[in-house]
Amino acid sequence: MATSSSIATSVGAQLRLRREQRGMSASELARRAGLSKATLSGMESGRSNPTIDTLDAVAVALGIPLTDLLVPTAPTEPVVVRATAASDESQQEMLRRVSGGHQVEIWRLRLPAHTTYDGVPHATGTLEHLMVASGKLSAGPSDDLVDLGTGDLLAFPGDVAHSYRTSSEPADATVVMTSPMIG
Repeated sequence: MATSSSIATSVGAQLRLRREQRGMSASELARRAGLSKATLSGMESGRSNPTIDTLDAVAVALGIPLTDLLVPTAPTEPVVVRATAASDESQQEMLRRVSGGHQVEIWRLRLPAHTTYDGVPHATGTLEHLMVASGKLSAGPSDDLVDLGTGDLLAFPGDVAHSYRTSSEPADATVVMTSPMIG
């Protein structure tokens, strides 16, 4: 049996909430969406990994936009992301994903000295906000890199080729990426 992921659990909670708001039984929703009750039960419990087509069928059966099922369940307790140890290799760690009018992801970027990390263009409309916690680096669109030092902030379009480069010293930075929501 598959283990529950936080995304699957959140989708399942939203699905159950929306079904109950409409006073619909699981059997009725499964029938309207063309699913078995077992499949719907697995989705509501967060034990399954439904396709986008399956989620869309459920959303149509509920009479709601697909994105209503993809809204994360708000945490009821504080979320703490503890620091990790630095290594001699480049590191990228997603620290948090926050939804709103945009999808927001917060990443930690650690680059050793004399390192180049080339980022691929992200979805159209994506912006990156880079805050240097320590060290020096050059970053931004690949054809227009900007030299940055500790405490500097750079915001740039993330939907073009971009790079992060260190010279003689390592750098530790936080990257906040905002992308338009689908739908």
